[in-house]
Amino acid sequence: MTEAPRTFLFVSQVYVPDPAAVGQHLADAAEELAARGHHVIVYTANQGYDDPSVHYPSREMLRGVDVRRVPFSSFGKSSILVRLLGGLLFVAQTVLRSFVQPAIDAVVVSTSPPMASLGALIIAGFHRAKVKYWVMDVNPDQIVALGMARPGSLPVRIFDWINREVLRRADDVIVLDRFMAARINSKVDVSAKMSVLPPWPAEDPPEVVEHAANPFRAAHNLNGKIVVMYSGNHGPSNPLTTILDAAVRVREEPRLHFMFIGGGVGKREVEMTGGSNIESLPYQPQEDLKYSLAAADVHLVTMGDAIRGIVHPSKVYGAMAVGRPILLIGPDENHVSDIINEFDNGWHVRHGDVDDAERVLRKIAGMPAGELAAMGKRGRDAIHASGGKHGAVGRVCDVLERDV
Repeated sequence: MTEAPRTFLFVSQVYVPDPAAVGQHLADAAEELAARGHHVIVYTANQGYDDPSVHYPSREMLRGVDVRRVPFSSFGKSSILVRLLGGLLFVAQTVLRSFVQPAIDAVVVSTSPPMASLGALIIAGFHRAKVKYWVMDVNPDQIVALGMARPGSLPVRIFDWINREVLRRADDVIVLDRFMAARINSKVDVSAKMSVLPPWPAEDPPEVVEHAANPFRAAHNLNGKIVVMYSGNHGPSNPLTTILDAAVRVREEPRLHFMFIGGGVGKREVEMTGGSNIESLPYQPQEDLKYSLAAADVHLVTMGDAIRGIVHPSKVYGAMAVGRPILLIGPDENHVSDIINEFDNGWHVRHGDVDDAERVLRKIAGMPAGELAAMGKRGRDAIHASGGKHGAVGRVCDVLERDV
């Protein structure tokens, strides 16, 4: 810890109890800094990111963190223009509010919304504060990769300029994997002030809930089933078509059951596919994650071919923390395939290869429970060997505290 308590300002459109992963990870770091004796303030939106009909209190203390929520700053994800409007209004209000804040020593900013980093530079300049830039996804690269914007369009050029400015002026840059590091350094070489620190599971239970004692499995009549679960945002960066097509092919396998938990535009494809072996559920409460995640026998992780180094599928850590093997649908090389290759805790299928996905699913259906458990245990052991959630949060906070 630094010699005296400091004031940290977190700027993020999403924050707990909103279920978005960015907000969850920022909250873990903010709470750890507060536990270390610092004054931590969070500016965030007062409405849900995925569901703007959800409203949160305008101000509250959450586990030692002073959370201040801004109105008219999140209108949902129905279009890029709607997201941009909410993001711009959020950043403008955040900057104005920061001008009357007595003292700020460091501004911690991530990538929700993408223009938040520009607001962080303005706030830091006014307060002569440090800027800690925590990159959790890369835009405009993501919308270009998904075909939602042209590479040379004016908005893309503007966002690229913002990226380069914050990278040049940030005091520390945190990225999530080696592929993201390469992409960021291709914009501006920040290797001298870059830390590659993967995120952590939302829940890291000391003991994994056994199937027989799991109320989630009982509530959903999963006894005797082998559950393949996708838990998280169903977004365009995480295509589900290959696994859904394979799920249709294995409907006659009586034990295989597919659960898709969360929100996002991809929920429609899940629900349109339907079938007796496919179940769609909303996000589960944070306090119930230890049950819902442990209810799976295999966790599904997907990554679009074009978004390697742009988005980091953090759901993999939740699967590992509850000792479940991983079925990855993604490109040849990515961070999750690195994990599977190192720890032998899952399978890797390429997008579009429905035959291979079907083969893996039928293999899973015929595997003894002990063999699946042993694969999952290798992943859980890897999480614990690195210090678990507490160790990962601590490493990030060490960087956030540095030279503040």
